[in-house]
Amino acid sequence: MLIAAAGGHQPQAVSVTVGERPVELDIVLGGAGNLVGSVVTADGTPVWDASVTLTNAHGEVVATTRSGREGGYVITDLVAGEYTLAASAPAFRPAALPVTVQAARETRRDIELAGGAVLRGTVRAGGGRPVEDARVTLLDVAGNVVDTLTTGADGTFRFVDLSSGEYTVIAAGYPPVATVLQVAGGGRTERDLQLGHED
Repeated sequence: MLIAAAGGHQPQAVSVTVGERPVELDIVLGGAGNLVGSVVTADGTPVWDASVTLTNAHGEVVATTRSGREGGYVITDLVAGEYTLAASAPAFRPAALPVTVQAARETRRDIELAGGAVLRGTVRAGGGRPVEDARVTLLDVAGNVVDTLTTGADGTFRFVDLSSGEYTVIAAGYPPVATVLQVAGGGRTERDLQLGHED
């Protein structure tokens, strides 16, 4: 088995039978493919310093890189074939999509990241005073617990990276209060919760 490889080309393997006489063999190396593109938001805004990962059909990581200031990324020296391109960045939901890389060509593929919604607010007692150490629980529309946290000294809470949809927020520490509200993807929703007792 004779294998030929060179930078910027796809490696080739050829089976050769060698006898008593010299064997002449030409091996043609195809050009390697490149994958370029940008990581952007839904409105086309570049996402800087996003993690970009390329995996092959077996799920093995072929390359990793980070997007530049204009959201661009470049992955070079790829063997032609089917891949999965994934990107992630803080405050965004990760995304993945299939991509076909062709030999000796530059394939362009942009990947869009959707901003996770942020829900924040303040838990207050009857007189308007912020409540420290109140337990705030976030439920999805099916009643599953998405997250639970405890308010700080200023009574604030903040849930991040939420999908669009309807949620229920429950604050406990005083008689519990539940509020149903709508969260929009990529947006920020604020809601203060009023607890029943004054001190």
